[in-house]
Amino acid sequence: MIKTLRRAIFFAALPAALLQGCQSAFGPESLERTHPAYNAAITASVNEQMLQNLVRLRYRDVPFFLEIGSVTATLSVGANAQLGGTVAIGGEDSVSPLAGVAYMDSPTISYAPLRGEDLLKSLLSPLQLESILVLTQSGWRISRVFGLCFERINDVRNAPTASGPTPDQEPDYRSFNRLLDSLDRLQQRGQIEVGAKGEGDDAGIVVKLNAAGDAGSRGLDEVRALLGLESGRNQFGLNTNFLETVADQWTVRTRSLSSLLYYLSQNVDTPPAHQSAGLVTVTRAHGGGVFDWGETPAGQIFQVRSGPERPDGAYIATFYRGHWFWVEDHDLESKSTFMLLRQLFDLQAGQNTLQGPTLTLPVGR
Repeated sequence: MIKTLRRAIFFAALPAALLQGCQSAFGPESLERTHPAYNAAITASVNEQMLQNLVRLRYRDVPFFLEIGSVTATLSVGANAQLGGTVAIGGEDSVSPLAGVAYMDSPTISYAPLRGEDLLKSLLSPLQLESILVLTQSGWRISRVFGLCFERINDVRNAPTASGPTPDQEPDYRSFNRLLDSLDRLQQRGQIEVGAKGEGDDAGIVVKLNAAGDAGSRGLDEVRALLGLESGRNQFGLNTNFLETVADQWTVRTRSLSSLLYYLSQNVDTPPAHQSAGLVTVTRAHGGGVFDWGETPAGQIFQVRSGPERPDGAYIATFYRGHWFWVEDHDLESKSTFMLLRQLFDLQAGQNTLQGPTLTLPVGR
């Protein structure tokens, strides 16, 4: 009888011990376990949304952005215990313990649409030169930033017709490719700087070129020839006024965030069946045939593949119109450009106030 009673006490105390062990998963240990998982899930979701909006633009469908407003995770644990027994006459009594521990993680996610007048203005307004300066001083290659953000520098055009729905004819871009190649070589040799100058009304963005050595002189001559600049000048301000050109200035037209999204969307591969059905525009080259968007400044650094099956090991993938679209994980150029796009979006449109209504959904386990 005493042995049976001890056994009953042991099993009765077991749920409390299990409960104490489960509670160790709360607090700091819970944060260590759940924070990386939620972080990875949110990042993947936001990236997929951006990729799907690029695909939508390629099909001339309306893009839409949902912002994750909050993620609330409720952690709970409970335990229960029961004892059932029988008394045997002339035999040994028996005790049957029933114990259980329940652990539950209940996340709730709130979504809010990004929309309204402020967002529309942010999408359609030209990128600010100050934002472009920040990017060039944050480790990004000048050729990547200029190749995406500038639609035109002086009379050199960077596919301006690609800033909207896919054009029927090949855009003007070849001289801009040569300009970017020259700027890239100058940057590799440390012979170009982009910075701020002056304060107040005299403040501005300046490009400074250093012609040290024969190679530097040739590179500087190439830039001067392409942009129609006077020889002997090594420092140039940036301005956006095409109505009044100045000899010591680079007159630039920056893309808007909307036109940048359209420009990148031209590099979304589409299934031949969709092209034949007229679901997307097929751009024609000047010499005949289908134009290769991979030759443009954006196409050289960004590509979205497509296929009927979900790809293995893709960096980002989304399913749309019965096909998969993705960025290859080993395509470092495209991944870098996608990261730059995300930063530009946050700089230009990410600070707008969220517009209701907010959709709150519990996430099932």
